[in-house]
Amino acid sequence: MCYMFYYFSYVLSTKVLNLAVNNTIKNIKLIPEPHIMDIVKECPDKLVKEPKSLSEDEKRMLVTQSSRLVTEYQAKQLETHAQKHWDLFYKRNETRFFKDRRWTTREFDELLDDQNLSSDVEVSTSRTKYLLEVGCGVGNLVFPLIEERKTKFFFYACDFSPRAVEFVKQNPLYDENVIKAFQCDVTKASQLNDVIPFESLDIVTMIFVLSAIHPDNFVGVFGTLFKLLRPGGVLLFRDYGLYDMAQLRFKPGHKINENFYMRQDGTRSYYFAEDELSQLVKSVGFDVNECGYVHRRTVNVKEKIDTPRIFIQGKFVKPATVTLNS
Repeated sequence: MCYMFYYFSYVLSTKVLNLAVNNTIKNIKLIPEPHIMDIVKECPDKLVKEPKSLSEDEKRMLVTQSSRLVTEYQAKQLETHAQKHWDLFYKRNETRFFKDRRWTTREFDELLDDQNLSSDVEVSTSRTKYLLEVGCGVGNLVFPLIEERKTKFFFYACDFSPRAVEFVKQNPLYDENVIKAFQCDVTKASQLNDVIPFESLDIVTMIFVLSAIHPDNFVGVFGTLFKLLRPGGVLLFRDYGLYDMAQLRFKPGHKINENFYMRQDGTRSYYFAEDELSQLVKSVGFDVNECGYVHRRTVNVKEKIDTPRIFIQGKFVKPATVTLNS
């Protein structure tokens, strides 16, 4: 009889304890992890000048890549059919591949209305400012800016892929009073100048774009953008940095030239060194406001992937005293 009494007492006390614990848990208000991440993301990324130090294994990976290069014929075919490969990319992925770049105003306060473009030039807040996004894709940079109404820019948006430009024009936010999208090969200066007059832009953005272009065209592209900017205008730049994990993972048969690679889908990617990029923009007349490597981690919780990434970021200003003779 005593045994039965203690048994039922134990069962009853356990149920009461569980009920109390459950009610307590329901009333606890935890700070969700995304909220913590949002606080961190309010701070701009820290730029560093020194490239990543490679381990011995990473050095061997780079040496192995050079054991079998892309053939000269294949490299020429990749250049000839570059537009085709990007058009197929957007045919496969449509608007799903890239996330909206809502981080751009955190990194580049020039995109906000209350910021002057440089300390060397005064910009009237009453006039419309003009921005060109080079390599707009499907509009992952311009449409968040339009949607959040953070700027009073008129946007030009160009892309190499005609299919990408059509996706931009199909977006519900597309309004030709605010944005003009057009197909363009930025390595051909006349195609840009046919749409945009010289010295008419306040800002140019190049976000993960130049890396897809052959290195022989880098100086020419920067030179064209320099001419399109007003004196005091700024080029905002972000792309893949030297020794990014994506570079180290390429296998033999994908390397075209130094720091220049072919992806599986036929698109290409270049990985920039800080001193190299600074010299490139200086050679066409830009002043380097800032330039450095960004070290970040790409985390996919579902797939349990945590990948270190290296990007390069810069702000390059056209001197206020420059006048074109064109």
